[in-house]
Amino acid sequence: MWCQGIFNKNGTIYEHYFMKDSAGRRHMEERAGAAVTDLYYIEDDPDIAFIVKEYLEQRNFKVTICATLAQAGQVLKEHVPSFVLLDWNMPDGRGDGLCQWIRRNWKELPVIFLTVRGDCADIVAGFKSGADDYVVKPFELEVLYSRIQALLRRTGNVAEQYLSCDGIVMDRGRHAVFCHSEEITLSAVEYELLLYLMQNKGKTVTREKILEQVWDVNGNYVNNNTLTVTMKRLRDKLYQPECLKTVRSIGYRMEDTI
Repeated sequence: MWCQGIFNKNGTIYEHYFMKDSAGRRHMEERAGAAVTDLYYIEDDPDIAFIVKEYLEQRNFKVTICATLAQAGQVLKEHVPSFVLLDWNMPDGRGDGLCQWIRRNWKELPVIFLTVRGDCADIVAGFKSGADDYVVKPFELEVLYSRIQALLRRTGNVAEQYLSCDGIVMDRGRHAVFCHSEEITLSAVEYELLLYLMQNKGKTVTREKILEQVWDVNGNYVNNNTLTVTMKRLRDKLYQPECLKTVRSIGYRMEDTI
């Protein structure tokens, strides 16, 4: 079914399309136990966004729609998905700028442009900005899905590689830490401390649990003062981030604040 049907806003083509898509429902039922792939779709047209979201969510994707570049930047800082679909013309700017920003922060995150801009110059510019693929509207949903699957086979689940909280990003594949795009040099124990807190983002972890997981697991028995000193050094290197909270008399918690 050609996706140009989504430009018809009276609902007729949309309803007809989904009545015909029994294969998609069967696919969803067959993959009910499969892992869900997290995908961000940056698109300001609600009709297009809704139909792409419905189609992909039948195929074990969790789709988050961002109607502006600002919203997309916000959610990317809070959580890195496995995939990004990106429109070029957005109300608050151009998608190529966001694509370049994504590439600076998450080099392996798959990005496909999904846009009406189909001139040769636009396509070349899209790839130069860092896109992995380029799909021109109108398009077939089945072809889009196949392109997404092909990229995921090559890249794997990139979301597992990155941990983020506010402007702090950990790239586990490269063993690197960034604070608002600036790479930060951490010692081995500082890195492990931050990693443990990021893996438990949103949870309060006790000082005893941190000592056990970061130090004692390697047979390095230390006291509470060692954790206090290491935490101070970590905070200083990360410019005293608001997202790293002290829970008095208990421990610490990483949580998004922006």
